[in-house]
Amino acid sequence: MYYKVSGKNSAEAETVVLSSGLGGVHGFWQPQMAMLNAHFHVVVYDQRGTGSSHGSIPAGYRMEDMADELAGLLNDLHIERCHLIGHALGGIIGLHLARRYPSLLHSLVVINGWAQLNSQTRRCFEVRQNLLLNSGVDAYVQAQPLFLYPADWLSEHDALLQEEHSHQMGHFQVMENLLHRLQALMGSDLSNTLSEIVTPTLALSCKDDLLVPWHCSVTLADGLANGEHQQMNYGGHAMSVTNSETFNPILLEWLLAHAGASSNPISMES
Repeated sequence: MYYKVSGKNSAEAETVVLSSGLGGVHGFWQPQMAMLNAHFHVVVYDQRGTGSSHGSIPAGYRMEDMADELAGLLNDLHIERCHLIGHALGGIIGLHLARRYPSLLHSLVVINGWAQLNSQTRRCFEVRQNLLLNSGVDAYVQAQPLFLYPADWLSEHDALLQEEHSHQMGHFQVMENLLHRLQALMGSDLSNTLSEIVTPTLALSCKDDLLVPWHCSVTLADGLANGEHQQMNYGGHAMSVTNSETFNPILLEWLLAHAGASSNPISMES
């Protein structure tokens, strides 16, 4: 898989790994990079079948497979422990990683995630899937911001959204890959195994998230052995982009509060 490393490169610097949502690409985290680079060794990556991580994704692909792939990347980079920050699908990867490889994680942040798919989230995913299959990639990309951003933010950033539309059309992941990733996400259900996850976990929600109702994060935190919930009031599903001035301090406070374990030297080759 394609990855990039940045930030501090000392033996004392702990590692933060960032895992994106359904889009899968590392560029989603740009609003957080300067802050994280000042404190941590930072790894971002493109998930299998997205961005610069090429290749096909088979039918029957699971969230457990995505967690195994991330564990393999961490092993290749000689990272024995890290803090993982995951947005939506990336957070679900983190939960599966914490269950399957608990020794890999100092802490976990799950942004707008869930243990079991909510009916509203399922409805949104089915609409997006139908758009892709029946109307094509352009319709899917055009509708995508409606699920991610608040209405006022959308109206104030029209030029940016047009640029984003053009970029995504030129770099769209293979349709079959997206469908298989979406099916894996919709099929994930950790509701009966949450208590097995002992990693300190912050479930961070946003009150105006259209895609994932905020109470899904409450349920997630309550079911975890060491879960905590915090909520932002504004920013939509992608509040790390639309309201980074509120999001970033919450994230940094959590990471610094859970720092302190020794880190290991990391390969810088990419």
